[in-house]
Amino acid sequence: KYEKIFSSEQEAKLAYDYDIVSLHRMIKVKKDNEILETTVGRIMFNEVIPEKIGFVNEVTNKKSLKNITSQCFRLYGLEQTAAMLDDLMQLGFYHSTRSGMSWAMADLPELSEKKEMLSISQLEVDKIQEQYEEGLLTDDERHSRVIEIWARVKDEITQKAQNSFNNPLNPIYTMVESGARGSWGQTTQMMGMKGLVTSPSGATIELPVKANFKEGFDVLEYFISTHGARKGLTDTALRTANAGYLTRRLIDVAQDIIIAEDDCKDTEGWDITIADSELMGETIAERVSGRTVMQDIKGKRGKVIVKSGEMINYDQAEEIAKLDLECVKIRSVLSCKSRRGICAKCYGYDLGYNKPVELGTAAGIIAAQSIGEPGTQLTMRTFHTGGVASGQDITQGLPRVEEIFEARRITKGAIISEITGKVSNITDENGVRTITITAAIEQEEKYSLEEYSEENCKVDDKDKVKKGDVLFSEGDDVVNAGMDGTIKRTKKFVRVVSSAGDQISYIVPGNFGILVKKGEVVNQGDVLSEGSVDLHDLYELKGEDAAKKYVMKEIQNIYSSQGQKLNDKHLEIISRQIFSRVYIKEAGDTDFLPGEIVERAHFNSVNIDTKKEKKQQAIGEVLLLGVTKSSLSTESFLSAASFQETARVLIDAAITGKVDHLRGLKENVIIGRLIPAGTGFQKGLVK
Repeated sequence: KYEKIFSSEQEAKLAYDYDIVSLHRMIKVKKDNEILETTVGRIMFNEVIPEKIGFVNEVTNKKSLKNITSQCFRLYGLEQTAAMLDDLMQLGFYHSTRSGMSWAMADLPELSEKKEMLSISQLEVDKIQEQYEEGLLTDDERHSRVIEIWARVKDEITQKAQNSFNNPLNPIYTMVESGARGSWGQTTQMMGMKGLVTSPSGATIELPVKANFKEGFDVLEYFISTHGARKGLTDTALRTANAGYLTRRLIDVAQDIIIAEDDCKDTEGWDITIADSELMGETIAERVSGRTVMQDIKGKRGKVIVKSGEMINYDQAEEIAKLDLECVKIRSVLSCKSRRGICAKCYGYDLGYNKPVELGTAAGIIAAQSIGEPGTQLTMRTFHTGGVASGQDITQGLPRVEEIFEARRITKGAIISEITGKVSNITDENGVRTITITAAIEQEEKYSLEEYSEENCKVDDKDKVKKGDVLFSEGDDVVNAGMDGTIKRTKKFVRVVSSAGDQISYIVPGNFGILVKKGEVVNQGDVLSEGSVDLHDLYELKGEDAAKKYVMKEIQNIYSSQGQKLNDKHLEIISRQIFSRVYIKEAGDTDFLPGEIVERAHFNSVNIDTKKEKKQQAIGEVLLLGVTKSSLSTESFLSAASFQETARVLIDAAITGKVDHLRGLKENVIIGRLIPAGTGFQKGLVK
């Protein structure tokens, strides 16, 4: 066909009106003194797009529409973006009356290689079955290997199915690639194979469904597929409630976090490293965009891109993306020193408006909703794929998110090294795998006899103790040794000492992979095997920062594996709240009582005031509490009573004569006052 060339965009549209060219036909048009190869459809589409964005001359799908929208928002602001989206919608509605789209079974290409792929895999499975019958494999190993084979085949077939669409205007290809409807997973089920399905108990059934919907299933395949379909529907009903309840708890724990001041003058900050970012599947530039930096960021020629103390805007973030930065130090909610709420510098940009956050913004509520809302999306994911066993069904996802936020103890979790040393041996005897670590340095745990009292001490000098042995006991209260070692007792202290060369062995549960090699050096708190890490153990062994980092990384992984993007600052707010309570050990010259649990910000501000008066400060221990416990231990009894365990909270408040200072949002709503956020925010309240 000969090329159609037009002198202007108007001429091209006129030709379309007279049916000389079709909407999708490639034509050449003169535009800004250049010859542009495009289509009439793209010319019409670009009439709606504002000038500064430029001529969009490419296939536009859901993702690029998002990019155009955010670009428009950055360049033109809210009103013009809304107008552009309205015009785009009208354009779409008009053209959907001119031509629709339908597809038939014939639009699904045949996969000729499928038969051969399945028969090769079946031979592999038969071989594994033989090895099992000869006693070379355990039943668990056989099961997991069979599933591995079928999962691999399904992936290969999905890839083949995707590549078999050689016509870019195929209606199915168009629908999936544009992001309008459907996914490659669903397409594979229609033209490739349905694959492995789960049983009602949630375990993967070994027998794969080899047929696809186009061919039709046999009776057995149909029957095992119904489990997945039913599971999808019940999951949707049950887990929506679960996600809703998680949101409610998050709202409750974070509701009193408001942007209370401009700058808390924090000097501690938080490091964003390239290694952590890669684990979360994001770039450093994406993570630092809209945050306050604590050091000058320089370009390749030494030119300063962002000065210390400034917030990184979108353009600067794009420049930073081109640099090979290992680490950027930013201000973070986690280290914010505000006495109440948090400060604007530590929070950074308000993501709703792409500009620095305003005072009085209810950052806590925004964080809780931002984490809770995708939770409801995640739960329904099982429904969309009709219960096909994927690597990670969110049934593991949502309960894991809950487990982390509630800081629950994990019985069968990952193994964490209690000492710093070297992996001296990894053995596997009769299916029992053991990791042995030899201590590199002397380590000790110290217990004060003043605190635990001499009468209650159950060990003598030079006694050998194992981890978990009782050191002190008074009635039901016991203190256990945190590690193996020898007791050294003085007048003031009892110490458990493990000397260099001492060995500790850990048994690895059968299905967990080992993450260390023989001869590797490990630090106290390093994770040695796969599995979920117990936050309490990590906090005890490696400290608060490591635990906070783990919360952020783990939850980002769960959400990103489901294609849900979550900004770090929302997770930082919840992490801050998990560590926001202090257990008073010694009251000093303050009004605290030993054994009392108080809010960390209050504890810090009282100690600062006490130090100024040259009096003795209180000594406390930062607690790791889940969101529910944290909510119930809040200073406001109205907020706690309206959350859970109403009678207990009110009785406790009445007995101790508590006063509610009405600082959060909930307590003000309950008594009918203006909330201290948004237009009801008053600057002087922070002091």
